[in-house]
Amino acid sequence: MEFFKQTTIDFMGLRKWCALLSALLFVVSIAGLIKNGLNLGLDFTGGTQIQASYVKPADFGAVRTNLKKAGFDSAVVSSYGNSHNVLIKIGEAGKLSQQALTQKVLSALPGAKLLGAEFIGPQVGHELATNGALALFIAMLITGIYIAMRFEWRLAVSSTVALVHDPIIILGVFAIWQVEFDLTALAALLTILGYSLNDTIVVFDRVRENFRKVRKQTPAEIINLSVNQTLSRTIMTSALTLLAVLALYFYGGPKIHAFSLAFIVGIVVGTYSSIYVAGSLSVALGLTRADLTPRAKTSVDELP
Repeated sequence: MEFFKQTTIDFMGLRKWCALLSALLFVVSIAGLIKNGLNLGLDFTGGTQIQASYVKPADFGAVRTNLKKAGFDSAVVSSYGNSHNVLIKIGEAGKLSQQALTQKVLSALPGAKLLGAEFIGPQVGHELATNGALALFIAMLITGIYIAMRFEWRLAVSSTVALVHDPIIILGVFAIWQVEFDLTALAALLTILGYSLNDTIVVFDRVRENFRKVRKQTPAEIINLSVNQTLSRTIMTSALTLLAVLALYFYGGPKIHAFSLAFIVGIVVGTYSSIYVAGSLSVALGLTRADLTPRAKTSVDELP
């Protein structure tokens, strides 16, 4: 199914300008990360997690308001199990012990019954952050090896650079605007890597086919042709996914804002990088027809 007929857009004609844009976004993102750092959530920094229950369905707006009046401005409130239960996450609470903190929270929530409370230490948060960074590195390493085996080393390098480009810009957005980065945002980041890689592989697969079918075009023209041939599929996939994520962002509640924001930025940046980072860089690295076409076997009669 195609959304529109095949286009003839000269994507590679803009590759130098897009390279400058990518470099600028990358530098700004790195600068934001260095200057501001990530606003890590409770999952990474540690804190107290309290589960409470109401006889009637909980009014989450009233719960947040009452907690702010009690001095817990950064408390995160979400549904827990059913509409009667609430999950409250609170970061550093000064010199209050866990028991005193729990009592203060319950006293601010009339009608709430304590179901449980637990403390997440900074050591656990540090371990989660380390494991998350390790997961990102392993994901990029394995995908680079996979593409090198399936296609060619220039395409592997190009796709790996694109995979580094995407999460850095997403993290830069979180750092510059100080959006809380938690485990759900990390899950979105890892998902975006797979989403972006899938789009890149679709384009590269078409590039390999066109190198074998079309004989009189340059590598830049072949990539242009391949991107135009897959453009309808790319727009439909990205646009429909973006619509769903936008709905989550605006109507899903504050608990999944970080998740949906990471997805929104990732879909836009990932679609862009599949063309103007992975595709353009492969041309800059000297990709040729011989790199993706099978070599002709020499017959016995042709041997000296």
